Amino acid sequence: MIHYELIASGSSGNAAVIDSEILIDAGVPLKALRPYLKTLRVVLLTHEHKDHFNLSTIAALSRERPSLRFVCGHWLYQGLLDCGVIKFNIDKMDIYEKATYRNGLSVSMVPAIHNVPNCGYKVCLPSGEKLIYITDTNSLDGIEAKCFDLYMIEANYEDEEIRQRIKAKKAAGEYVYEYEVLKNHLSKAKADDFINRNIGPDGKFVYLHVHTTQEAGGLT
Repeated sequence: MIHYELIASGSSGNAAVIDSEILIDAGVPLKALRPYLKTLRVVLLTHEHKDHFNLSTIAALSRERPSLRFVCGHWLYQGLLDCGVIKFNIDKMDIYEKATYRNGLSVSMVPAIHNVPNCGYKVCLPSGEKLIYITDTNSLDGIEAKCFDLYMIEANYEDEEIRQRIKAKKAAGEYVYEYEVLKNHLSKAKADDFINRNIGPDGKFVYLHVHTTQEAGGLT
């Protein structure tokens, strides 16, 4: 069974630790990652928004763990260099590319449709167990993850709830931020459809980036 710790998920920060060795997103202060600092081996990064890519945290991780590997798309490569990560510790990937490591870990990148270049990850652990992590996307079209062991999928809003919010704001003449949500985030209905089409009898799932009222002003 895959062990995961969801450190944070939402517009205030995002980070998940898998089996104490894999960090996905680094959008939290370093102190939140301290319990895992000695055991981390790989950091998977998705996009440049600060709630996923905390510059000071990444710089500190690189300083304190000089052998730590960072996996990213080409759009984050220069940002990692600017944080002080040495280029030999960066595995720069393209969408659908796969990287395999000596301990049997493999990582592949899947597309995520957001307002900046973004990606999700499929991860195959040394145990053979598989997970998919994807957030900040408005679509999962073309992605398959049949019978994975763990699905970590954005479920940002309920369709009826967001329709009501849009209607109320339009009637009040207010700015309708929710249009940006529709363009850049995934509904719970789409998340559920993806999970139901892919999950096997023993699979588990966790919703990411679930909307709360306090996050309504965010755009990440």
